[in-house]
Amino acid sequence: MRVKLLTTISIFTYQLSVSQTEKVLNGKVLSQKIPLNKVEVINKTAHISTRTNELGEFSILVRPQDSVLFFSKDYFFGRLKISQQDIDQNNIVVNMILKPEELNEIVITKVEIDKVKLDADATADVLISKKAKDLFWNTGVNDNSIREGLRVAFPLKGKQKKKIELDDDRVKKLILAYCPPDFFIKNLKLKPEEKELFIDFCDTDPKSKTLLENPNVLTVMDFIYTKNEEFKKLK
Repeated sequence: MRVKLLTTISIFTYQLSVSQTEKVLNGKVLSQKIPLNKVEVINKTAHISTRTNELGEFSILVRPQDSVLFFSKDYFFGRLKISQQDIDQNNIVVNMILKPEELNEIVITKVEIDKVKLDADATADVLISKKAKDLFWNTGVNDNSIREGLRVAFPLKGKQKKKIELDDDRVKKLILAYCPPDFFIKNLKLKPEEKELFIDFCDTDPKSKTLLENPNVLTVMDFIYTKNEEFKKLK
């Protein structure tokens, strides 16, 4: 009987201590006053998460100073540092900003064109005309003719064209896609003129390429905050 009583008291004491440290926070996620469904609500500090319902409502356990992230692929992520006032009010409203729509890249594929078929007489005429003009085409002497202009404009076969290497800016686009416009100034405490420099600083880190393999909001945010600390030490 005594053992059961001690066990009951221990359980009650534990529940009481938990209730004093963690509270259920209720809130709603909106965009232009429209409730957002299936938004990921992540308590980064406690490593727990939940999702909003059709009314944009959510409930999640928090403590003061916890960092809560709000993520949806079509919106800039939101970040909220929980205060005791938020817990006491227990009815927070988070407004998310819709990302600008990006056009898909245009891919040009090789198009096969059927060759024009000529009869025997037409083929013979073409060959005769070609042989008569080969002297001007191959000597390299400029005779100020239209044909000479074409020869200069279209180099002979065998000359290799230089490959144009495009800058790989996928990491920069990824960072901008996950971060709202005022994130760098408001959250990272950077000056407006330091924004582009900081993004370039992140892009030059070889580790940034690993973000492209499996991008998610927690990985990207951890990387950005780590690079921000390094960036501040350089200033």
